[in-house]
Amino acid sequence: MDRILSSLAAENDIAPVHIIPYFVDMVERPNPRAMTLNVRISGALGDFVAANVGDEGAYENVSEYVRDLIRQDKARSESQAFDRLKAELQRAFAAPESSYHTLDADTVLARGRQRAAE
Repeated sequence: MDRILSSLAAENDIAPVHIIPYFVDMVERPNPRAMTLNVRISGALGDFVAANVGDEGAYENVSEYVRDLIRQDKARSESQAFDRLKAELQRAFAAPESSYHTLDADTVLARGRQRAAE
């Protein structure tokens, strides 16, 4: 969260007063279950993997290669989520103060219930 606020503040010269944590679901939690994958790769894809594994490749084995690809995809996904949040916050901070209005907790909860029912 601090990284988000620092990034936004640096880019927009803003000082947010109160931010509700958005990234609760993005916190990495330990998973006690290991997952085993069996994937059959042949042809050009198999040749490509073989070129990246072993003595001539960047990875010691196929498992290491696949784990790295998954980590890279996870980082890309998290970066996209961060960019969406950042864009939404930038739009909110750019809105004129007259467009804001006070909401109480009951109103917010009612909106949430209504959206969940739709």
